[in-house]
Amino acid sequence: MSSALRPSACPGLLRIVQALDGGICRIKLNGGSISVAQAEAVADAAERFAGGVIEATNRANLQIRGIGREHGALIDSLMLAGLGPSSVAGDDVRNLMLSPGAGIDQQMLVDTRPLAEQILTTLQSDERFHDLSAKFAVQLDGGERLVMLEHPHDLWLSAAERDGTRVFAFGLAGCLVDAPVGAVLLEQGHALVVAVLELFLELARPEQTRMRHLLAECSLDTFLARLAERVPLMSIKAWQREATPGALHIGTHPQRDAGRVYIGAVPPLGRLNPAMLRGAAQLAREQGDGTLRFTPWQSLLLPGVFGDDAPHVIHSLEHLGLRCSTDDALAHLIACTGSTGCGKGLADTKVDARQLAALLQRHGQALNVHLSGCQRSCAAAHIAPVTLLAVSLGHYDLYFRDAAQPGFGALHARNLTIEAVAALLDARSRSPLDA
Repeated sequence: MSSALRPSACPGLLRIVQALDGGICRIKLNGGSISVAQAEAVADAAERFAGGVIEATNRANLQIRGIGREHGALIDSLMLAGLGPSSVAGDDVRNLMLSPGAGIDQQMLVDTRPLAEQILTTLQSDERFHDLSAKFAVQLDGGERLVMLEHPHDLWLSAAERDGTRVFAFGLAGCLVDAPVGAVLLEQGHALVVAVLELFLELARPEQTRMRHLLAECSLDTFLARLAERVPLMSIKAWQREATPGALHIGTHPQRDAGRVYIGAVPPLGRLNPAMLRGAAQLAREQGDGTLRFTPWQSLLLPGVFGDDAPHVIHSLEHLGLRCSTDDALAHLIACTGSTGCGKGLADTKVDARQLAALLQRHGQALNVHLSGCQRSCAAAHIAPVTLLAVSLGHYDLYFRDAAQPGFGALHARNLTIEAVAALLDARSRSPLDA
C-alpha cells in the first residue's frame, strides 16, 4: 500500500491545508460520533497547537483552524485518541454520513451503525478504493426522523418497506428526496456499496471524480445493467423518502429508550472553543451516554439524557454559549469562514451573520439564512431558503431558493447592507403573499 497522500484541496487529519488564519485539520468522525475522551483530545489539540477554533462541518465532522507549525504533534495527539484512519491512504475515503440519530431515533427502521462500520472498514482496508476522490461520498439512512435529506451524495441508501420486507432503496448522484433507482435486501447493503464503488472506478476516467460526472457520459440504464450483474437488484416503485419536521437537531427530543432524550445544541455559526467542547463532553459523561454526536447542520447532540435532567443540561449547554432553542435566530444561520480566514472571502461573514441574527431576533424572526463569502458555498452542501452572497465588505446579493433556478436560486436584490437585508426579510415574512 502506498503511503503517499494524493494531492487534494481538502484538508484531512493527515493533510493540514493552509488558510489565511493558519492550518486547517479535518477530523472525520465515524457516524458523526465522538467519545468524551476524544472530544477532550480535540479541545486539547486546538488549544496547544492552534488558535483554539474548532468547527463543526456540514458533513458531521470537526475541523481545527489556525494550526501553527507543530503539525506532527497535533496529528500524533489525535491519532493517539483513535480519531485517525486505520491506514494512511484510507483517511480521504472515510466519507460516509449517517443520521445523527442512528440507533436511537424513535422512527428508525434499521440501526445503520453495524453496516456503517463494515463499510468504513472496507473503504480503508481495500486499496482499490483509495483511488476515490476525497469528495466522493456515501449516505446511509435508517429511516430516522432526524436526517439530512438535501445533501447530494454519490451513492445513498435508505431503509424502506417493499411488500412487507425491509430493503435499502438507493440512488446515485443525488439526495434522499430523489426517486430511487433500485433497491436491495438489507443483507445486500454492503455488497451494493462495494459493487457501486468497483463499477465506478472501472468506468470513470481519472478526471471523472464524482458519480455525476460519470453519469453525464454513461447512461444510468447502462450503469444499472452492469451493477445488476454483481448484486441482485429489485425495483421499488412509487417510494418516496418521508419528509421530516424541521429543527429536530435543536432542543429536547425523545429517543427509542423510554425516559431518555437527546438534546441538540448549536455552536454559534458552527464554531466551538475548547471550553465549549470540554464542557459539552463533561455533560455527556455525567448526564448522557458518554458520547457526543455531530450533525450535518453544524450542531451537536448530547444523547442518553434522562428526561427529567434535560432542563438542567440545556441550562448548562447555554451557559457554555451553545444555542438550544428553535426561537434563537443565531441557531438558524450558517456562514463560511469569510475574509478573516479565507483569501477568497469578500466579506467577514461571521461578524455579519451575528449582526443579522441580532436584527432578526429583534424582529422576532428565526429564518434559515446562509451567508457565503464567495460562489463556492463551502458552508452549505444544500441550497438554503435564503442565501446572502458577499460582493464586498458588508454587502451582499440576496437570493431565495427556487427549484426552477440553478445555483442559489432567484436573485432578489443586489449589494445590500446587513441592515437592508434584515428589513427586507422582515417585510417579506410579514407579507400576506408569503404567509
